Amino acid sequence: MIDFINVEKTYKNSAHALQNVSLSIDKGEIFGIVGRSGAGKSTMLKLMGMLETPSNGSVSILGKDISKINLSEANAIKKQIGTVFQGFNLLMQRSVAKNIAFPLELIKSDKQYIKNRCQELAELVDISEKLRAYPSQLSGGQKQRVAIARALASNPKILLCDEPTSALDNFTTREILRLLRDINIKLGVTIIIITHEMAVVKAICGRMAVLEEGRVVDMGDVLDVLENPQSEATRRLMSTYDLD
Repeated sequence: MIDFINVEKTYKNSAHALQNVSLSIDKGEIFGIVGRSGAGKSTMLKLMGMLETPSNGSVSILGKDISKINLSEANAIKKQIGTVFQGFNLLMQRSVAKNIAFPLELIKSDKQYIKNRCQELAELVDISEKLRAYPSQLSGGQKQRVAIARALASNPKILLCDEPTSALDNFTTREILRLLRDINIKLGVTIIIITHEMAVVKAICGRMAVLEEGRVVDMGDVLDVLENPQSEATRRLMSTYDLD
């Protein structure tokens, strides 16, 4: 589904955002990428979202090397990727229904299809009663449910979640993680969780990678990594082990 092979990413200021990163994410799994601020998580997210290309090595998404495809192929792959953002990124002047519909309006989908799809997704994320409300009228958890519905609007195969619970309290965090797990089971969508919280990875992910200074310093089944951490970075992150 997603493959990184010896990936390096260097920016113009010569900062090595990623160094020799190799990992594979399988179809249908929930994979966690965890690390402190500056570890390289945002760069990995940009590569997976096809907002950047690697400086060296290769990144393949849905079997295509993103550095070797044309614009048409790139756009086709991007349609298969949905993103849930840390700060929700909802359009404040649009209703919940209109926020969910936005990606479908951009590709000029049929109006009746959009209406039906919005209702279907609202039911999936349990926000049906708020379709006419505006983001300012929603709680943080409700906003994230709308953001998840919007990210699923175009039936993506991959869902990238950038710190999806960092703005939420522990109770709401558990609800959102439960929702993402249900979506993974019901729709078969591959989910990548980008986070600095080990507890989030423990709660939802099957496999994980720990980033530190642009390198993968731990990787494997979540329980194996937590029971036998191979790096000091992993041990530090384990201070966020539980959702109390």
